[in-house]
Amino acid sequence: MFEARWLWLNSVLGLVFVLALLASLTLGKYPLQLHQVLQSLYTLGQTNTPADLVVWNLRMPRLVAGIVVGAALAGAGATYQAMFRNPLVSPDILGVSAGAGLGAVCAIYLALPLAGVQLFAFAGGMVAVGLVSAIALGSRRYDPVLVLVLAGVAVGTLLGAGISLIKILADPYTQLPTITFWLLGGLNAVSWRELGWALPFMTVGLLPLFLLRWRINLLSLSDTEAQSLGVNTGRLRFCLIVCATLMTAASVSFTGMIGWVGLVIPHMARLLVGPEFSRLLPTSLLMGASFLVITDNVARNGAQMELPLGVLTALIGAPFFLYLLLKGPRRG
Repeated sequence: MFEARWLWLNSVLGLVFVLALLASLTLGKYPLQLHQVLQSLYTLGQTNTPADLVVWNLRMPRLVAGIVVGAALAGAGATYQAMFRNPLVSPDILGVSAGAGLGAVCAIYLALPLAGVQLFAFAGGMVAVGLVSAIALGSRRYDPVLVLVLAGVAVGTLLGAGISLIKILADPYTQLPTITFWLLGGLNAVSWRELGWALPFMTVGLLPLFLLRWRINLLSLSDTEAQSLGVNTGRLRFCLIVCATLMTAASVSFTGMIGWVGLVIPHMARLLVGPEFSRLLPTSLLMGASFLVITDNVARNGAQMELPLGVLTALIGAPFFLYLLLKGPRRG
């Protein structure tokens, strides 16, 4: 009964996803008819018509980026929430977004090219989570999970202070606008080249989550109960942290800081399909991809100028988060 409902629900979500893709390819400053888009997709852009140039050179890289980044952030958020047994946890809880932001800001301040900015951002996210994990491993007096969260908050705050310091030191006419727009997040600068190096990291991070999806359910139990069932909780959590960090760092490194997706989308998926991770993960991936593609369409077409994607996700995510806080105690 529930399996049939889950399949029907994901079929509806899949239809919404397809409609969002078609809308993303047709809408824009240069609108296209649906038959032009379908013809360009059928010929794989080999006819070199204006529609081919718009679809394959401008909109398709952005569309693919929205799909993979939305899915990666939602999948990472669902993993962190299951791992920490806390539905209010987001992918940046361990400081990966702040670390990536500081790395990118440093690269912009040093006048490095775009590839350098992306490399510094990716490295900064990985180093931040590595520092948080080292602190948790070095603290033997408290619960490791609690130390991870608290250390993540502290390190994220420290890195955020570093970002603010560099913004003060940056040139207000050249560097500061670039830093500000990067921190707001967006898909406008994405090309096939950026996707080519980011996709392998996201794939490497996502594949173990699918393979371990049954074991991840056991993390909802206490460590003693999970270990009695044959699960090494410490090793499993370490693997999940590495995978979720790879996905988040790769996403933030070429799109900027896009928040709330990893917090809101897993919540919405959990309300629809429940907490069972083997169902929650694919539903979160599908909803995250659809959400970011739809939000990017609004960012491109909602005003005369393009709106920052991170601002729109915050406008949607923050009210939903407050709704959960108000609704939770009454439901409990």
